[in-house]
Amino acid sequence: MQNTSPSPRRLAARWPLLATSATVIALIVVVVFLVTSLPPRRVVMATGPEDSTYHAIGKRYREFFARHRVKLELRPTNGTVDNVELLRDPNSGVDIALIQGGITDSIQVPTLVSLGSMFYEPFWIFTTVPQEDRTTDLLERVPVSLGAPGSGTYRLAREVLAATGLDEGRMDIRDLGPVKGGEALLRGEVQLVGMSLPWDAPIVQRLLRDPNVDALSWTRANALVALSPFLSKVSLPRGVADLANDRPPYDVTLVATTASLVVREDLHPALQHLLLEAASKIHNVPSVFNKAREFPTAESVDLPLSDIAHEYYRSGQPLLQRYLPFWLAAFTSRLLVLLIPIIGVGYPLFRLLPALFGWSMRHRVLPLVRGAQVPRSSIRRSETRPKSRPVRATRPFGTARQPHARAKRIRANALYLEAAHRHGETARAKPTSRAASNRAAL
Repeated sequence: MQNTSPSPRRLAARWPLLATSATVIALIVVVVFLVTSLPPRRVVMATGPEDSTYHAIGKRYREFFARHRVKLELRPTNGTVDNVELLRDPNSGVDIALIQGGITDSIQVPTLVSLGSMFYEPFWIFTTVPQEDRTTDLLERVPVSLGAPGSGTYRLAREVLAATGLDEGRMDIRDLGPVKGGEALLRGEVQLVGMSLPWDAPIVQRLLRDPNVDALSWTRANALVALSPFLSKVSLPRGVADLANDRPPYDVTLVATTASLVVREDLHPALQHLLLEAASKIHNVPSVFNKAREFPTAESVDLPLSDIAHEYYRSGQPLLQRYLPFWLAAFTSRLLVLLIPIIGVGYPLFRLLPALFGWSMRHRVLPLVRGAQVPRSSIRRSETRPKSRPVRATRPFGTARQPHARAKRIRANALYLEAAHRHGETARAKPTSRAASNRAAL
C-alpha cells in the first residue's frame, strides 16, 4: 500500500506556510485575550437609603465614572449590613459598596477587600429631654430611635447597649432610619435618637442648629475606643454648627467609625484604580474632624487592603492613567502584560530563526554535495589500468551528475540551490581533468 503521508522534507519545505499560520493563530489568541480581559462597562454599587449620605456619595461616584464612559449603577439598601450581604452573595451583581467600620471582618467575608477609609462617621445622640430630667434610666423612660434594621447604626447601637449593661427589652425603641428618626425627634414622636452619619449630613446640621435639641457627649468615649479598635474619638467644637447662635453651646465628645470603600477581591484592577482616583477627588476635602487630604487613607481595620490600593497609596496613580484616557490606559496595560513575556521568550527564538533556516537548507543540500564527491580510490584504480584498455567512468563518476538533477527538483532557498549547482559542476569537472592529466603523463 502506498504511503500518502508527507515526508519530513516536504514538511520542512512548507515551514513558511506553517509559520504564517501559527502567527495568525497567535494574533487571534492575543485579540481574544485583550477583548475578554478589558474591564466591564457596567458595575453596581450598593449605597443606602435614597435619602442617605451613602446614596448621595454614590451619585458623585456615578458622575465620575460617567466621565470615563463606565456606567455605575446605584442600588439603594437599608445600610451597611445589607451592603455586606449583597457583596457576599456572588449572584447579587453588586461589586462595590460603602461599609461602616466594625460591621464585618475578613473571617466572615474572605472574598472582600478594602480600598481604604474614606471619612469619619460619628455616632450622634440627640435628645429633646431637658437637662434636669436626664437621669441614668433615661433610655428606659422615653421613646427612642436607634436606626433601621440592616443599617450600621442599628448594629452598633445594640452592641453599645449590651456593653454598657442596658436592657434593650425594657426600652421603647422605634426602628427608624437617621432621617426619619431625626424628623420624628423634631415632631416630638421620639425624645432621643441615635445615628451614625458624617458631620455634613443635612439631618445632622438641622438637629445641631435647632435650639430645642441637644447633642450629648459620650462620657466613656476613651473606654469605648480602647475596647473597640474600629472606633475613634473625635470632638465637635463649641459653636461650629452655628457660630452666631452658639450652636452647640459646648464641646461635644463623640465616638466615630470610619466608612470604607469595599469591593470584591476579583474586581478588575482598572476599575479599582478608577475608584481610588474618584475617592481621592471626593473625600480629600477638609472637615470638622479631619484636615485636607487626610482621606482617603490606607488604614484598614476590618478588611485587608487590596494589592491595587496598597500600590496606589504607596506610588500614586499608574503612569498610563496619568496621561491616557481610561479605556486606552486599560487596553495598553493589558497589552503590556501579554507582550512582555512573549517578547522575553520570543526574541531569543527569533534570533535563532536564521540559524535554524540555514540548518534546514544545509540538511537538504548537503546530501547532494556529498553525492557529487568522487572517492579517491576510484580515481586511483582508473589511473593504473593499461593504456590499451579504454578508460571508462566508474559508477561514482556517473552518480556525480545526479546531484545537479536533484538540485533542480528540490524545494530550497535559491542561494543554497545555486551553491549546490556550482558544487555539482565542480565535482564533475574535477575527476575528468585529473584523469586527462594522468593519461598525458603516461
